[in-house]
Amino acid sequence: MKYVLSPLAFTLGVSAAALKRPDCCFQLTASGGASGTVGQLNDGQNRVGGGYGAAKYCINSAGGITDANHRGCILTPPTKQFQCDQGVSPTTGFSVGGGGEVTYNGSTQFYACPAADGEYNIYTKPVDGQSKCVEITLSTQGKCASGGGQAPSASTPVPVSTSVPVASSPPPAGTPPSPSAPAGSGAPSSSSTVTSTLTQSTTECPTTRNSPQSSAVQSAPPIASPPPAQSTPQPSQPAGTPSQPAGTTPSPSACPTDLAGAYQYPHLIIPVNSSAPSTAYGTQYNGTVSRGVCSLFNFDIPAAWAGATCSAVFLLPAKRELQTSDYALSAAGGSIAFDRLSAPASASTAWDSVPASGGRLGAWRLAPGTRFVVESGACEAGATVAYEACGEGGLELEWFQDWNPSPIGLFVRKC
Repeated sequence: MKYVLSPLAFTLGVSAAALKRPDCCFQLTASGGASGTVGQLNDGQNRVGGGYGAAKYCINSAGGITDANHRGCILTPPTKQFQCDQGVSPTTGFSVGGGGEVTYNGSTQFYACPAADGEYNIYTKPVDGQSKCVEITLSTQGKCASGGGQAPSASTPVPVSTSVPVASSPPPAGTPPSPSAPAGSGAPSSSSTVTSTLTQSTTECPTTRNSPQSSAVQSAPPIASPPPAQSTPQPSQPAGTPSQPAGTTPSPSACPTDLAGAYQYPHLIIPVNSSAPSTAYGTQYNGTVSRGVCSLFNFDIPAAWAGATCSAVFLLPAKRELQTSDYALSAAGGSIAFDRLSAPASASTAWDSVPASGGRLGAWRLAPGTRFVVESGACEAGATVAYEACGEGGLELEWFQDWNPSPIGLFVRKC
């Protein structure tokens, strides 16, 4: 099932009501055949019993749950175990009722199955072959009552696309299915697709802000040489598509432009708009760039990556390679430009409060099948690094950031 991007209608003058509301956070308590506070193992498995400290969770308006480590909480196939994993989008369809009861797709019924003596993993269905699974319910103890969203079915949960759509491009090819990625709240554009549109006016963009960003509204600099072999397009890519200004070619030590090794998914994606410089849109699950519209990306680099090489890589697969995502691209001779930011973004960051640029990294022309290394160097272990992507010239791009085959968007790769 592919995610659906809204028809591109760029006027970024939406009200705050169309944007993602803040996540609501809580702890969980289990009752029934197994009872007690829900805690976590270090790997993100959620457990009842075992004396673990109370884990903290947050639910967004699409019904997706994340934990205190920003891991997406999912139902693992095929057993449907409820656990939280790094670098994945949370399963949607959860909600919190008026009394604090947690539901999934409208049901309050969960199952606890033994994992160790006195410890239980949590599932949405009994595990085949385990006779000691017991029925439980989960409660937030009244926190976040009536929060979150509910999907129509387990196979087609409906998130909300709240990123900034891009103007005048046709909707993604194919029959629009229901999306299944978490995102913020928005207004439905049809009975099958829930979207909100952040639209950009056609007035001239401001030329200054706290972060030096005049390049985001100017034409692209001359584009010269392609990256070295490690980051050149695969055979299916248009020859010479990813290219950069002279002097910004990644070093030969750059990581491969894939996610075959350890990688980090962005923990914040923040759109900012020059036509609404004081408006903070909050974190989204889509990236979007155009003239005067940029997206900011935060990555938390694990401490265990000390001494390794890290590369920020941007991937834009051909649409035939996508299984669960989609994008809309109108290049019109433009390019996507990246800056390294001097400090991380936050959910309250707006155009006029973007952290100062720590350096221009380059600009690349885009076409389906493009992939390239944005930056490479020693991993900044234990730190949060941030990037800004902007559209230059006539480029307009909106994509659903996704790690599923084929990965799409900006990632930090370790090698």
